[in-house]
Amino acid sequence: MPYITVGRENSGNIDLYYEDHGTGRPVVLIHGWPLSGLSWEKQVPALLDAGYRVITYDRRGFGRSGRPTVGYDYDTLAADLQRLMTGLDLRDATLVGFSMGGGEVARYLGTYGSDRVEGAVFISAIPPFLLKTADNPDGVDGSVFDAIIESIIADRPAYLTGFLSDFYNVDVLGGDRISDEVVRLSWNVAAGASPRGTLDSVSAWLTDFRSDLQRIDVPVLVIHGDADRIVPFAASGKRTRELIEGSTLAVVEGGPHGVIWTHAEHVNRELLDFIGREVRAEAIAGAPV
Repeated sequence: MPYITVGRENSGNIDLYYEDHGTGRPVVLIHGWPLSGLSWEKQVPALLDAGYRVITYDRRGFGRSGRPTVGYDYDTLAADLQRLMTGLDLRDATLVGFSMGGGEVARYLGTYGSDRVEGAVFISAIPPFLLKTADNPDGVDGSVFDAIIESIIADRPAYLTGFLSDFYNVDVLGGDRISDEVVRLSWNVAAGASPRGTLDSVSAWLTDFRSDLQRIDVPVLVIHGDADRIVPFAASGKRTRELIEGSTLAVVEGGPHGVIWTHAEHVNRELLDFIGREVRAEAIAGAPV
């Protein structure tokens, strides 16, 4: 299995597990909390069939990556992504961040720029700034995150059960767009993550990405469900579109947080169309006159 080393903690390496399949223009898929690269099951085949090179990786503390007790802040997580990008020498890549993964996309582009990147996609993503403050009145009250932290500390597996129910809007979509088995699979992946990483990541969600978004200079697609109970559309996707000049917004009607599974066909169509536009624009720009 392929790993890339991104740091050390005491006597051991911190290694990220990744998968690298296909040929052509690279697409890097960055998963959400508290899952792993396995969550892109509906997107990877569609991208490979369309002729792209697809890279997924597990964030530190999650999936098959190392489980350090440090580094669950976005400066470190973006540095992990940078090591992956440079280690694999990825160029002209499209970065696709789901939920928490949207934070890596924003901080990466805000910190390292777009030399290796041709486009970015935010799906159900946490930017621009989730926390309600005096200068961010549309954010979410801090007590919500305090309650999440308390619940994880008290009984992490039980909390994950309720979280995933809202993640997929199981009460509305269960048996139709989401099966009990998929929810169970998600729970198994989430429960297997680092308890410390699961907990510390919650504080990272409160990162202010507004200045990062304003530095983005590549085409951007924002995909968000209008029934998202985890990262409300009005506090995130809508505002990300407004902050990034020229970005495109695709609203998934009735879509929960986990649209990459429940509305995979819609998401894949938007994703492939967006990347295809980038490829066509690059071809036109490089054509002889």
